[in-house]
Parts: sequence; C-alpha cells; structure tokens
Amino acid sequence: MISREDLEEIKRIIKDFFDKTTIDLRVDFLPQRDSTLPVEVEAEEPQILIGQNGKTLSDIQHLLTAILRRRIKSGFYIDLDINGYKKKKVEYLKEMARSAANEVALTKTEKALPPMPAYERRVVHMELASRPDVTTESDGREPERRIIIKPSAPK
Repeated sequence: MISREDLEEIKRIIKDFFDKTTIDLRVDFLPQRDSTLPVEVEAEEPQILIGQNGKTLSDIQHLLTAILRRRIKSGFYIDLDINGYKKKKVEYLKEMARSAANEVALTKTEKALPPMPAYERRVVHMELASRPDVTTESDGREPERRIIIKPSAPK
C-alpha cells in the first residue's frame, strides 16, 4: 500500500506533469490496488498521448515512473490509461488469442501471432493458460518477439 503522504505527492506530481502540456485533458485517480495506482486520463485528442500502437502512452508511463521514483522512495506502480485505450486493447488481445487458439485446436496446426510487447504477450499467455487443447510460447527477440500457439500433445 502507498502511504497517504506518498499518494498525495504522487497525485500532485502527475497533475503537474499533465498541466504542463497544452492538451485539454482531465486526470482521475482510481482507488489503488495493492501498490498500484491506476491513473485515468481523458483527453479531447487522445491519439497525441497514445501514439502508434500505444508507444507514446507507454513512454509517458515510463517517464512518469522515473520522475516519481526520484521523489518517492516507497515501492509503487502507476498504471496509466488514456481514454480507456489499454482496457480496449486488452479485450482485443483476449479475443484475438481465443480466435487463434480455436483455429489451432481445429486445424491442429501451430499459429504465430504478430510481434507484440511483453505486456501484451502476457495478456495472451494468461488468456490461454487454462485451455487444455493449446499451449503458448514466446519466440524471437525484441522487438520482433511473438507468441506461437501450438496444439497440445495428446495425453
């Protein structure tokens, strides 16, 4: 858990960070989960903050974390989302994983998904972990690392 004093300082730093942009936006802090503080940003033009494939969003989260860790010594994480982009992306990844797994289970032929960052690969691995008919593994090197979905060996 983040202490009340640290939490207030984190909120102040994040608000100051976004106030320095010239972008019309609103910053909301959701209730913390363990040592993670979810931060929701609503913007008129979110694409500027999200970037291609969420790259800018990821970079902003990384930068904010670096700034905060210099000032706040307790262990914490921030989970930054802009206009629900991450939430929608996670749902898309889960649906893509289920669809690809269904295809693999039906055809008994492995399928490679497109390259994706570690966070997205983790979503796919977790979504398919409980399926007995397929297995997943990551293959390749960043930034071309991808998931291979394979039919499970018969028991």
